[in-house]
Amino acid sequence: MTGSSRLHPLSAVTTTVRSAVVGFSMPFFLVSALSAVFDAVSVSWTLYLSPVGLLVGAAYGLAYYYRFGYALTEDTVDVASGVFSRRAREIPYRRIQNVDVRQGVFHRVVGLAVVSIETAGGGETEAALDFVGEDEAKRVQREIRRRTARRTGAAETATSTSAPAANSTTTPDETDQHEREHESEREHPSSGQAPAPTGSDLGASTTRTETETETEAPFEDDRPTLLFALDARELLLYAFTTVRPAAAAGVLALAFFFTNQVEALLLATAQPFGGPASFTDGTPSSYLILGLASVVNAVVVTYAVSVAYTFVTYYDFRLGRAGDDFVYERGLLQRYSGSVPAEKVQSVTITDNPLQRALGYAGLWVETAGYGPDSSGGSTSAVPLARAERVQTFAENLTGTEPPRFESPPAVARRRYLVRYALVAAVFVVLAFGVSSLTGFGTGYWYLSAAIFFAVPPAAHLRYVNLGYSVGDDHLVIRRGFWRRRTTVIPYYRIQTVSNRRSIFQRRLGLTSVVVDTASSQTFVWKTPTIYDVDLGDGRTVASTGRKRLQTALRERRDATDEGPRFSVDFT
Repeated sequence: MTGSSRLHPLSAVTTTVRSAVVGFSMPFFLVSALSAVFDAVSVSWTLYLSPVGLLVGAAYGLAYYYRFGYALTEDTVDVASGVFSRRAREIPYRRIQNVDVRQGVFHRVVGLAVVSIETAGGGETEAALDFVGEDEAKRVQREIRRRTARRTGAAETATSTSAPAANSTTTPDETDQHEREHESEREHPSSGQAPAPTGSDLGASTTRTETETETEAPFEDDRPTLLFALDARELLLYAFTTVRPAAAAGVLALAFFFTNQVEALLLATAQPFGGPASFTDGTPSSYLILGLASVVNAVVVTYAVSVAYTFVTYYDFRLGRAGDDFVYERGLLQRYSGSVPAEKVQSVTITDNPLQRALGYAGLWVETAGYGPDSSGGSTSAVPLARAERVQTFAENLTGTEPPRFESPPAVARRRYLVRYALVAAVFVVLAFGVSSLTGFGTGYWYLSAAIFFAVPPAAHLRYVNLGYSVGDDHLVIRRGFWRRRTTVIPYYRIQTVSNRRSIFQRRLGLTSVVVDTASSQTFVWKTPTIYDVDLGDGRTVASTGRKRLQTALRERRDATDEGPRFSVDFT
């Protein structure tokens, strides 16, 4: 790869040290494991093998640094890496979803940063520059934004040139074929035919075209236009009203490294209520109290970790506009700076939980097809928390949709939830009876667990009233969830597939669920938008309407001549 750049010299030091530590420790663990199995292997071998591993690891780390290179070409980001097995990647700008810059405390002290490039459909980072100088990181991020916009402008110009007239009878399949042929001619022009102008041709031309001027003009000033800033009050409210699943993993890690302290804490909190004095000396009832105390402790500690994690993650959150990109910064201990092209946004989701709804607050997320920095697929927080009315206005301005009129599932769906939750409550009562019979704890009082049945009707009702959908002219809006309610706005042209799914119970009741897939990544936290438990006829109508309007939206998008991104970057 000619004209490539190397990482910062400090990257050579960190890579060499890291590889040296791995090389030093591997003989130690390997010899220790073999000596426990084979008598011929002595632990003293580590005195000779570990220094050799240290030198080999250091040499490998240094070689990796000198064999790593990257370059920003007119059409791709090129990254070459590997010592024994070489890997060369060419990442087209049109495939890039996010460009993130990460700085920890150490990075900020020494002026370094890590640049991560995310592409569509990736479950991991496509390329990472670890480490580059802070100025170089900003330059790479800025140049990728500029050249991505240039590719977009050139593609829109080419599309408008090849698009059929409004009164043309060209079918969608013929239009797709025509577009593919046009793209092939641009990339591989035949002999004797002048190629269509591309970004590199525009950059080399002495006469700047109108398209290039328009796409580059927003980037002449590197300072983004501020769209939203999370103030201190909203940050604290967001931290105390949000529970993150990742906090549970942090608690488990703490319990693993501080096992003795955790055991002492659990015993100390359980003993005042009749818990055992030790884990080996207790009665069944005392162990049950210990288990309940452990659950309470786990919940409290997890919540505290979640509050701290949210606070340091979203400290000084700012969202801005740079050209047609969303750019954001956040973080206290580890500072993130990222950019999301507006044209890569797949859908917009308003989120809230019961406490936030009671206080009149909500959040706004945008979803791309890449791997987002929040470890939630391609989900990126645009507004972590703000007044619900303000967030609703943001969503309407961002997507260009009107306030939706939601359609609710039929009443039979509520009865279905009533039966479902009643069965869950019955299982809970049976478990309470079993525990009481086996341990003797609460004998004669297990039937009090039947009070859970009083929660069944409200739970079924809340599940039902928080479901809804709206079929608009340009967007499909789906609302679902109670503990974390999500209202997702999906433009028709972003839909990948629309399907009806029916369980055996739904078939008996004449219900169906409509699943709307986009290019956004599905994860454990962010599920595929689904319209739950609607009447079978309504569900089929929604699916058919979605597919028809998808084709219409794609034709309109191809026929548009000077239309920019469908998502407004000035949504405030």
